[in-house]
Parts: sequence; C-alpha cells; structure tokens
Amino acid sequence: MTTESMMDAMFNWLNLQEALDAVKRNKGAAGIDGKSIAETERHIEQYWPQIEAKLRTGSYIPSPVKGVKIPKPNGGERLLGIPTVQDRIIQQAMNRILTVQFDRGFSQYSYGFRPYLSAHHAVKQAQLFVQQGKNWVIDLDISAFFDEVNHDILLHQISQTVTDNDILDLIRKYLKAGIIVDGKIERRGKGVPQGSPLSPLLANCYLDKLDKELEKRELSFCRYADDLTIYASSERSAKRILASLIKWLEKHLKLSVNQNKSGTGRPWESQFLGFRITRDGGEIAIAPKSIERYKASVRRLWDARQSLTSKQLVEQWRKYCIGWWNYFKLATKRWHIRRWAGWTHRHIRKCFWQRWHNKKGRLNALRRLGVNVDLQKTASSSRGAWRIAASPALHKALNNATLRRYGLYAPSELSAA
Repeated sequence: MTTESMMDAMFNWLNLQEALDAVKRNKGAAGIDGKSIAETERHIEQYWPQIEAKLRTGSYIPSPVKGVKIPKPNGGERLLGIPTVQDRIIQQAMNRILTVQFDRGFSQYSYGFRPYLSAHHAVKQAQLFVQQGKNWVIDLDISAFFDEVNHDILLHQISQTVTDNDILDLIRKYLKAGIIVDGKIERRGKGVPQGSPLSPLLANCYLDKLDKELEKRELSFCRYADDLTIYASSERSAKRILASLIKWLEKHLKLSVNQNKSGTGRPWESQFLGFRITRDGGEIAIAPKSIERYKASVRRLWDARQSLTSKQLVEQWRKYCIGWWNYFKLATKRWHIRRWAGWTHRHIRKCFWQRWHNKKGRLNALRRLGVNVDLQKTASSSRGAWRIAASPALHKALNNATLRRYGLYAPSELSAA
C-alpha cells in the first residue's frame, strides 16, 4: 500500500466511523481534556477537516495521556495511560489499517490481540505440544514489558513494513506523548502506554523479533502479548533454552527477565493464561490461582456494604459470571467450577440476609419468599450471617431455582442455562 493510499485508508469516513464505533463499544473514561465520547464525536464532526490536515502535514500533536493506577491481581499496581477520546479514535483508525499490513507477517504461534485468534487458541496449542511429548515448559516472565519497550528498536521494527515517514512520525509522537500522574506530566523515553488502542499492535511488532528467533531455533512456543511459554522434551533442554533466551532478550530487545517468576517445570505444575494442562496433555484445567481470584471476586461482588440496589447487584454479578464462564468454559476438567457453586450461592444468600438489615426486615422478606412459620423464627437468630446463609430458612427462601429465576447463576450452571 502506498503512502498516500495508507493515509487515505486510515482517515476516510468509513474507517473513522468504524473506529468511533470501536471506541464507543470499549467505553472508557475521558482523557485529560475531560471530553466524553459524545462531546468528542460532535467536535470531530465539526472540525475534522482541520484535524485531518494537521495529521497529513505532520503538525498534529497528540495530547498527553491520563495516568490511572489499577491494582494487579497478584498485588502491586499497574499504570494505565488513558488517551483523550479524540486520540483513541485516531489510534483506532490507524490500528485498523496497520493491523492488515502487519498481521500477515506475524508468527502463527502469536495469539494476542490478533484477528480471529484468542487466548483459547493459545491454550489449545499448548495442550497439543504437551500431547506431542514436550512435557517440560519454560515460563518466561518479561519484567515490566510495556514500560521497558525501547522506542528506537520498535520504530525500526515498524519501518520494515511501514516506510511512510509521516505515519512513522505520528507513531513516534504517540509513543513520546507524556503521561500525567498525580497532576504532574512525565515525559516518556521508553515504553508503550497500556490503555492505548495502538499498544497491543505495537507490542506484537516489538516481540515479533523474538517470535522469529524462536521459529529459527525450531522451538515449540505459544505467545499471548507478553505471556510466553516454550515447550521442550527434557529438563536439560528446557534449562538451556531459558538461559540462552535471557541473554538474547537483553542483547536484542533490551528486556530483562523476572528471575523469580520465570523457570522450568512441568505443564501440570504451571499455568498459562489462567489454565493448566494436565499430565500428558489429557485435559485443560482451571489454574489454582484463577480459582483464588474467582473466590476473591465473589466476596467482593457480594459484599453487602456496597451502595448498590438489589437490581444493580444482580446485574453486576450477571456480567461478571457470564464473562468468567465464557473464558473458562474452555476447561475440560470442571470439578473446580462445580465444587464452588454451593459456596457461591451461600455468599449470595449471606449478602441478601445482611441487606434485610434487622429482625423486622428479615421476617418480612422470609414471609414474602414463602418460608413457613417455623422457619420464620430464623429472623430472630443472633448467629452470624455466614452461618445463617446455610440455614434451612435461607435455603427455602433463596433456593437455587429462585436464584436462577433472578439470573443469579453460578458458573457451573451456565452450561445448561
């Protein structure tokens, strides 16, 4: 694709409209300008000719991104960079065209943020490697990958496919755009801001060099963004691969490996993208850490102290539960899911018991839900809410059928829903 046709493709109205639709679907907060999606849409409709002229002449200056700290599942914080909605739309428009240019050259074993590929494909490929007898796994954890991406190496990688200097310059500007954290702007000399629509593609471009090296060595690997596992036939081979790749990453990509989180072992003792491959690759199971995160989410989502209506609590749970199930239904070994169904229901019952507040409220609720007179005495109980949640009264008032009627499924029930 020529320079002019690439620019035309990026910024024609159809591509821009589809980019806007993608931003709307993703929702997200306003950037540092405070403009909502609706406000930005009106602004672009009015001023697009001027914005496009700046983009084509190279005079467009992206806004700094808004830094937002979010907790990591395993502790600590991750810094997201939220661009303005206008910059998100422009980046989406660029991403749509650049993906077509780059994707065809990516490795078949790279699965993250690519059309028609998903984490499920990566896990199934990992299972296939284990079934082929490659029952040693190298887990490679790149330290703070998105923060450590070297801009010069990345832009060189991109320039192998995109030769237009104006587009390369715009990508450079987005990489260099400052990030505002706690009211102060920080300039970026390296790194790719997580939260930017272009970031996943840029990450794949950067790590494509690693993929090509692994392919050259004829190694069996699966990569999803910066999650990488490599499969070998022996412990000795696995350790040799790990040692050599640590050196290669430092030399060629200026990346370091987290030694505490990297290592070699058996697939059935490790995890990949929240799953675990069982011995000989027979089944895909849910990793223990994923179960622990599920349990933590149940406790959080059914905390009675939330300032939400019952309807909002139900909707919040439905979204989480359906999303969780859609991801983890890949598992063929599902005893974890079935095992925690009763525990999940008990947390739901506990939450409603606490939200009925006092003896009068609980008695009225039990009567309304058809609990007989003898069991209504539970309303006066001084026992703790967790014990009450397992009582005959609560099981009668909020039995599994009643919970399902209100959409309060446990994940194991969704397969039959």
